[in-house]
Amino acid sequence: MMKTSRQWRFYSWCFFWSLVVALGAYLGLWQWERADDKRLALAVRETAPALVQPTVQPAQGAEVTLRGEYLAEHTLYLDNRTVEGRLGVAVLTPLRDSFGQLWLVQRGFLATGPHRDPPQATTPSGSVELTGEWQEVQEGGPLYGENREGVRLQQLSLEPWRASLGSFSYAGWVHASEGDGVLIPWWEASVMPPSRHIGYAFQWWGLALAALVVMFFGGRKLRCDATQEESLLSKNKQGE
Repeated sequence: MMKTSRQWRFYSWCFFWSLVVALGAYLGLWQWERADDKRLALAVRETAPALVQPTVQPAQGAEVTLRGEYLAEHTLYLDNRTVEGRLGVAVLTPLRDSFGQLWLVQRGFLATGPHRDPPQATTPSGSVELTGEWQEVQEGGPLYGENREGVRLQQLSLEPWRASLGSFSYAGWVHASEGDGVLIPWWEASVMPPSRHIGYAFQWWGLALAALVVMFFGGRKLRCDATQEESLLSKNKQGE
């Protein structure tokens, strides 16, 4: 027997809402796994060691103390930072330590105001010592144009120094919080709490459950309509 139009609507309805249910269940599971990842990331940061003059790459979140000399002539500035409502830049200066290793140091916030003149930060010469938190290279957000504009950078990256200094010793940078040449600290590690991901997971699972209910009751009505239509067609054929 040929399928009626209502029967096809029933199957299409079930197919569509099955996809919504599956998507909600999958996204909920993904957020649950993200919560596990964030728990691990927080545990790693909380147990990260304090290192003085390390000669191997530090663990994420480690407190690092460096001694060496700033390469002031290679200073660049991370654009569009704000601290307490003031607009400015973050000062980025390479440092060569006493072992000859090359580090990128984020020295803190420098207020510039809204003007676009090249920033100028005072950098101490000679031997310096500083302490900060190590952050591994992070993927930046979308860029609209070139990353570097003069001495300003739109995103924190090691690439702008590659042509002049070569590669840094380790893939990351130190967010300095105290020491010689350190300005106003502004950076904080952005780690979303696991509880928020768990909340998102239950939201997605709630959506999947709601979609399942809609699919069930809507499908039952379509099924009943299709059955009634088949019955009516059968009676009309018998009456001919």
